[in-house]
Amino acid sequence: MSGSMIKQFDIGLPKNAEKLLEIQMPAYKVEAEIIGYDDIPPLKDTVNTLKECRETFFGYYINEELCASISVKVIDNEVDIHRLIVHPDHFRKGIAQKLLTFIERQFDKRIIIVATGSKNKPAITLYKKNGFRITKEVQVNEHLSLTYFEKKLLSD
Repeated sequence: MSGSMIKQFDIGLPKNAEKLLEIQMPAYKVEAEIIGYDDIPPLKDTVNTLKECRETFFGYYINEELCASISVKVIDNEVDIHRLIVHPDHFRKGIAQKLLTFIERQFDKRIIIVATGSKNKPAITLYKKNGFRITKEVQVNEHLSLTYFEKKLLSD
């Protein structure tokens, strides 16, 4: 893959929000199929809801094209990963791993937290492989359960 890079982008700009939706919708449709439940919030996002989400977004670009993204909220000593999105055309290329590694290095914080659908095996495998520990499972409704993870980063 020539010309790949990770950089922060402003979700407040409508064209950036539109580009994100172009990868978010197909990615979360796949997740919805995996977990067998399609009433998940990311599938309801619009340019406006993204502009107001108060998350910090980083994009994974291949030849200037947004192919994947990760978003976080940083509060005190915690980095909370809200979205980790890879367009289905770019699955199984190690991009989610690169974004996760990037976030770990980007922020000098002690804890990273993240949640995913309990049936989302690919995501759960990724987080466990990266040293995240399950902290709890929450049954949202009869169709959806979320698994919460945290990773404590070593401080100097």
